[in-house]
Amino acid sequence: MNSKITLLIFGFLITAISCKKETKETHSNNTHHENAKHWSYSGETSPEHWLEIEKNSDCDGNHQSPINIIHKDVNSLDSKGDLKILYTPTTRISEVENNGHSIQFDFEEGDSINYKNETYHLKQIHFHEPSEHKINGVIYPIEMHLVHVSKTGKITVLGILGEEGEESQLFEFFESFLPLKNGVTKDINHDIDLSSLFSTEKHYYSYNGSLTTPPCTEGVNWVVFKEPIILSITEVLKLKNNMPINNYRNEQPLNDREVKLNY
Repeated sequence: MNSKITLLIFGFLITAISCKKETKETHSNNTHHENAKHWSYSGETSPEHWLEIEKNSDCDGNHQSPINIIHKDVNSLDSKGDLKILYTPTTRISEVENNGHSIQFDFEEGDSINYKNETYHLKQIHFHEPSEHKINGVIYPIEMHLVHVSKTGKITVLGILGEEGEESQLFEFFESFLPLKNGVTKDINHDIDLSSLFSTEKHYYSYNGSLTTPPCTEGVNWVVFKEPIILSITEVLKLKNNMPINNYRNEQPLNDREVKLNY
């Protein structure tokens, strides 16, 4: 009888110790998870704190984006041939996702641009409201970023500002896949003609900058079009309601960089 009681007590102690260890490990893992911060646009993880969160990023670099483009200070060049838009009517969108920072449309390889004699393929389009770039201090209701990547990994982003006016068929198409909850991805596999974005002659500013989201990688070619596109206030609000409020990064110092106006 005594031996049975001893075994029962021993078994109870082993179980108690195991449970305590498991509870401690679970608490440790939960604490680690809670302490792991991810960047956002507000509060303790807003752009002002990105450098603290992204330790090995370029977010404190000297060539950051976005910037305020002051027209009187730019260097005007007759160099519009530096940019060739090679979009076709059969570009295929593979999917759309709400990544918690923006609405992003991902593309299969097809559309491309040629910038300064190098080819860059369109990878994705996403949106910021209000705009990240300013022209003469003016903030636009929306900014569209068309992200292109070369075979060597170099990045060129076309920034297109938007102002409110008439309805846009292109944005009606984009928004036909909304609403989309945070973290959700939806397959599209549909052709789209983006050439309407460049149907009229446009002038553009160019400068060397960075990604406007962590890790804020520098060495990005920026092409920001001077003339905005037009979309309705309803279309602006529909995008806004599917994204974080004010999903833009603050204006960054120009430092020693040159901004060019290409015409």
